[in-house]
Amino acid sequence: MHLVHQAKWTEWRAFCNFPAVAAGRHVTKPSFGDHRQVLSLQAQTHSSLLPSSLPRFRWSGLWRNVVALLAVVTLVAGCATSETLNVAPQAAAPDKFAAIVVDASNGRTLYQAYSTAPRYPASLTKMMTLYLTFEAMQQGRVSKTTFIPVSENARSQPPSKLGFKRGEQIELDAAIRALATKSANDVAVAVGEYLGGSEEGFARQMTAKARQLGMTSTVFRNASGLPDAQQRTTARDMAVLGMALRKHFPQHYYYFSATDFNFRGKRIRGHNDLLGRVNGVDGIKTGYIRASGFNIVTSVQADGRKLVIVVMGGDTARKRNAQVEEMIVRYMPQAAGGSLASQMFTPAPAANALAAPLPAPAAPGMPMPVDTSATVQQGDAPVPMGEIQ
Repeated sequence: MHLVHQAKWTEWRAFCNFPAVAAGRHVTKPSFGDHRQVLSLQAQTHSSLLPSSLPRFRWSGLWRNVVALLAVVTLVAGCATSETLNVAPQAAAPDKFAAIVVDASNGRTLYQAYSTAPRYPASLTKMMTLYLTFEAMQQGRVSKTTFIPVSENARSQPPSKLGFKRGEQIELDAAIRALATKSANDVAVAVGEYLGGSEEGFARQMTAKARQLGMTSTVFRNASGLPDAQQRTTARDMAVLGMALRKHFPQHYYYFSATDFNFRGKRIRGHNDLLGRVNGVDGIKTGYIRASGFNIVTSVQADGRKLVIVVMGGDTARKRNAQVEEMIVRYMPQAAGGSLASQMFTPAPAANALAAPLPAPAAPGMPMPVDTSATVQQGDAPVPMGEIQ
């Protein structure tokens, strides 16, 4: 009986690709054609291990059979595990990346990948904070020389920040520069509290304005873009906001083109490395939190053509910027001249996927309000542009 179990043990070790010595030679894993023999062996082993009449077994014999049975089960599990580990996982849709390229002359989408999938805006949120600031200036509620008090709540915000002492104020012109260039969180909260009565009230105004602009999938919860699980947007909505800022407030758009500004005698540099380095790039905003990855909304004007490019979820700022530069090279020749006259994004015919490192487009279609599609299909429902005309 012991010799039979030893032989069966040896063959099972061979099947699981464990080194074994049988008949004086090394045993390797059998071919697929031998599997039926192995399965038959398994059935025989199990039948020989199971008692035909339980009372006939003494305790010592029963114990030996139980140990042998457990050993066989362990080997089978080892085989199954080794086979499972060899199965490559299926690629999943990215949870951070999204992109869109829009012809800013007519609102035509030239490329999009996951552009209506929910994403964290990070400091792209400050674009809406500035939109409402410019609107308040246009309405005469504030001016560039208005002083904004910095509350204890504003002072306590984490970086990026300017840093204020208790009871200090900041002139609105400097506050706008700090938001557009430095992306200062303390200044964002101070402006939100001043214009909205509270940051929460200001965030509700931001969301309401987003709906007016046609940003159908955006919810703001604060003025800065600091982490909040309920604060969401899409690459498509950020493109709408970027175009709206230039269209509605061209007299203030130069703030987004600055690479640095002076504050209290100190030169403060911005975060947008594309400005001044890539031909035609004239704004507008970067953003980063850990949950979002590296985000950017970029405006490009060259040779009478205009693009708005949004990239979200970059692994690093450098990789994100490289993706933007690739999009500029690829899609600027496809952009038309003229003025922004369309009231909606008009989907373009299907475009080829960008080359690496950008991911290939995924499933077709662009249903609203949220999806993870990545190709542009002719005949899809248009994406409304709201007030942008």
